[in-house]
Amino acid sequence: MASLRPIRRLPTPLIDSITYRSRPATHCFSQSCRNRGTVGLDALDASKGDRERIVILGSGWAGYVLSQRLSAKYQTLVISPRSYFVFTPLLNSTATGTLEFRTALEPVRSKRKPNIEFMQGWADDVDFGRKMVTIEESVVDPHQGKAMAEDRREDHSTGEVKLEKKGLRKEGKRWEVSYDKLVVTVGCYSQTFGTKGVKENAFFMKDVGDARRIRKRVLECFEVASLPTTSEKLREQLLRFAIVGGGPTGMEFGAELSDLVHQDLSKLYPDLAPKVRIAVYDVAKTVLSMFDEKLGKYAMQTFRREGVEVKTSHHVQELRPGLPRTGSDENMDDVADSQGCYTLTTEEDGDVGVGLCVWSTGNMMNPFVQKALDKTYGFPSSSASITDGKQPDELDTKEWMIEKHPKTGAIIVDDRLRVQLQSKTSPSSDEKPASSATMTDVFALGDNAMIRDAQLPATAQTAAQQALWLGKRLNKGDLESQHFTFKNLGIMTYLGNSKGLVQTEGWLGDISGRAAWLIWRGAYLTMSVSWRNKILIPVYWFLNWAFGRDITRF
Repeated sequence: MASLRPIRRLPTPLIDSITYRSRPATHCFSQSCRNRGTVGLDALDASKGDRERIVILGSGWAGYVLSQRLSAKYQTLVISPRSYFVFTPLLNSTATGTLEFRTALEPVRSKRKPNIEFMQGWADDVDFGRKMVTIEESVVDPHQGKAMAEDRREDHSTGEVKLEKKGLRKEGKRWEVSYDKLVVTVGCYSQTFGTKGVKENAFFMKDVGDARRIRKRVLECFEVASLPTTSEKLREQLLRFAIVGGGPTGMEFGAELSDLVHQDLSKLYPDLAPKVRIAVYDVAKTVLSMFDEKLGKYAMQTFRREGVEVKTSHHVQELRPGLPRTGSDENMDDVADSQGCYTLTTEEDGDVGVGLCVWSTGNMMNPFVQKALDKTYGFPSSSASITDGKQPDELDTKEWMIEKHPKTGAIIVDDRLRVQLQSKTSPSSDEKPASSATMTDVFALGDNAMIRDAQLPATAQTAAQQALWLGKRLNKGDLESQHFTFKNLGIMTYLGNSKGLVQTEGWLGDISGRAAWLIWRGAYLTMSVSWRNKILIPVYWFLNWAFGRDITRF
């Protein structure tokens, strides 16, 4: 055994020389990389220099694309509860193993764009007069990577929320960031229409964490169903999969799940594959209502040929854990609960036991827009202009609110994507008509915004076009002379078994079948942001075609 030797202390002059020589290298590193991960608000302000700071709330389609397009003449600061962008059209493929999760993600922090600053947190409040945004940190957050169907503080007590608002929680949980221009792109939450048990028990499809949960649950159902201890009745319930929502997301997941079962799981579980039942539920009379009637009928026929049931005009009433309760099945509820089964209750079919229920019924407005931006303000004279000819001195005494759509609650913007204000009127009979104003330095894009007198689809295509347009205008400095116009590039969806639908207004027209599937894949590959993923996606397509999908459960 080697003997232990005493540690020799370096002479003080030698220590001083080492310290002195290391200082220039440290200084050079901080100067060259300070924009790659600025630490602290003082450092952020120091790196800003004489540039304008554009704060972008959100890292979805609108927020991420805009941050990538802004030039280095701005200090771009992205504030989002997640540190990545999700290429949402590919989530269905990742949930079924057709692609790996990384192929649908892009990091906000990137070596390719060192001028982008990032802070991971929830936008909590905005002071338009002071041009300050209040942020709540979210690095360690139980909601990370999951779709949101309600305010994250919905289950907090009133007292806890009040303490949070007053800043009496642990020090450092909230902070303020100033802005020169603010862009609100916080997106929307998953709509549940208040259906009982959905928020607690359904699986959503909005983030990579949702796709991971779905993939894990599908494989769990097959593994449990293959055990000799599983009863035949429980086996039938485990292999029944329900999808609520007949839009593109729900239909594409049904198609991808059908492919997974027929192309891969049928070879690994040959006795179980014939027992699988996949059903799509929708309250409307037809699915894919955004497509022409002819294409919608083709989709329903294709699904039926692939063994996927399409249950239209069905009203979901409840989703609860456990199997349907019957008097003849003793202890069945306990077994079902332990295996994670659910009961889906519809007005037409009653109780149906399912192993998985994926919920995809549209969007609800983000609570940040609903609540934090639903207050009254004094007229922000430093950042707003009058649009109805009134004089500012007539408006100083009025209270102002952000104008919102009466039905959806979306922020109303003009054709330059600038947020609109309106004065709050009182119920008195002598009140003058409401005045209107435009926020010259506050913009709103994507699902949480709506252009006045324009009904644009709440899709990734819309959000990306708005972000590209605004980034170009801000870089060129010609916002006042330009107007945003939306160009509809068409809609598409996947139907399974290498078939799809494409509907465009141009020369392509309406396409269905294998040709539409090829266009669908080509479009998504082209829309992928980084070259890394443009290479990885076709590689995984080939590997899964040649060797089958990876069904590792983790």
